[in-house]
Amino acid sequence: MADWFAPKRFGIGAGKPISWQGWLLTIGYCLLIFGAGLLFLKSLLAFFALLIPATGAFLIISANTTRGAWRWRWGKGD
Repeated sequence: MADWFAPKRFGIGAGKPISWQGWLLTIGYCLLIFGAGLLFLKSLLAFFALLIPATGAFLIISANTTRGAWRWRWGKGD
């Protein structure tokens, strides 16, 4: 898979998106979470039913498309 996200400089995880696919995924996730927030007013169960799988999918995709994979980083030299 191509690299969609840059790695974080310190710690573990993905940094900012570096491709249009990464930006599209991030914006789509934010819109989905905003929509889930609107559901929160009507049903707490529906909110979590949308929030949990969406967050899990976002984390899995970002982990698999981060340049150099997710691992602990200590800064510039790492």
